Amino acid sequence: MELRPSFQIPALIKSLTDVVLPAVDPANKLAQEQGQLVVAMLHLMAQRLPLQYHYDCHELKQFLGLADSLAAHGAALPELGESLAALATDVEAGRAVLSRAGVAPAELEATNLALRTSVGAAISASAMAADGPDTKAINAAVMAHAQEMLLRERAWLAMQGWEGPNAGLPAVETLIGD
Repeated sequence: MELRPSFQIPALIKSLTDVVLPAVDPANKLAQEQGQLVVAMLHLMAQRLPLQYHYDCHELKQFLGLADSLAAHGAALPELGESLAALATDVEAGRAVLSRAGVAPAELEATNLALRTSVGAAISASAMAADGPDTKAINAAVMAHAQEMLLRERAWLAMQGWEGPNAGLPAVETLIGD
């Protein structure tokens, strides 16, 4: 199973258009219409997904600008005192978040892919090396990484129910937290 929505959404669209919608009773116009709406929304999501992060950053910048205007113009209005104090706290938090929003998700994904490729090449090259303590250490590191990755991916997909209720998987948030 693929984890990335950029691969999942097109697969869902294909499944709906090639299998599910043709099986829906053509006389059921409402079901046909709703199915087409779902497909159209999935197309929209697939198209907009790469922009979501930038949209959220832009929205935050816009709200910070509006908050600055409210603070500047509302300072002389006693009725705004309490709400401006709360606003100042949220503005500070918003600026801190925006300052940490550095790399774009597409760049992060591309960097992971490049690193995955070069790590794979190094692992393949290590298979040609003579057996010894270093190759054993490399094998152990690769196996430890694979076990952690498998657990993380199983936890990511646990909501789909493939593992069953007694899988004992940790919450994915605990595995990916800093």
